[in-house]
Amino acid sequence: MGWDEFLVLWCAVWGVVALVGYGMSLAGVTKAQRTVRLTGRIERVREPRHGGSRAGGISVVVSYRDPASGQEVTVTNDGERGEMITSAWEGREIGVSHPRGRPHAYRFSNTPEEPSRGLGWPSFAVFLVYVGLVVLAAVGWGWPWALIGFGGPWAVSGAVHLPGAVRAKNRRIERLAAMDTVQGQVIAVLKDVSVDDDGHASTTITPVVSFTTREGTAVTAHCTSNLPDPAGSYGRDVTVHYTSADPAEFTLDRAAEHRSEERDVTFNVLVFVVLVATTVAGVAML
Repeated sequence: MGWDEFLVLWCAVWGVVALVGYGMSLAGVTKAQRTVRLTGRIERVREPRHGGSRAGGISVVVSYRDPASGQEVTVTNDGERGEMITSAWEGREIGVSHPRGRPHAYRFSNTPEEPSRGLGWPSFAVFLVYVGLVVLAAVGWGWPWALIGFGGPWAVSGAVHLPGAVRAKNRRIERLAAMDTVQGQVIAVLKDVSVDDDGHASTTITPVVSFTTREGTAVTAHCTSNLPDPAGSYGRDVTVHYTSADPAEFTLDRAAEHRSEERDVTFNVLVFVVLVATTVAGVAML
């Protein structure tokens, strides 16, 4: 089989996958559409054990109302339960989901989730069709078409995305400037050791910070950045800057977060410039 035949087959197969996926979504039978999504509330937060593992996130007790029976259900996040809860306080609302008819297979997310149509995989299949078409054009008409095919659409996408990224950066900087400041303490340092296939061990250190907001909310959260010598930070007093509307958004160094936001926007601009240059180069070579 030559390259042309292989690429045509590639596009055909993934095109069928996309059509099947979109058809299932229209019929309402995708896995996401068969998932029951609820809003749970953290009732109790268990203090992490110093030297323990970060696996499973912060241990919490969550309650939610079962839509089938109308009864209040209380569960924990012990074991593999979806997203890791890395910031917790009593009264925080989180997402709870489970397959329809299987309430014991519940999973958590850090924020309540909106209903989904399950279009992720079909959209990815469409992307693979697009990749196949670009490569097919490059094979048939010359490699400058690869530059145009990849650079052009992504440059357009970047042009649409970039203003939103700038606005998001500005909003984030405004929130950083408006953050409240309180004193906190590192109440535990978690340690996880993993071994890869070659037998090399790597250690992950995760400090856990506790602080109380000005509104009286006691927050327990993993702190994975802006903390010097995290391995030796147990018992250390720290200054915590947090957003009053959502204490999960906190930092120990506002200046570092500000620089990070600026770097992200700069990176997006550079990527956009490279994509535009790639497209122009492809057009010039035709």
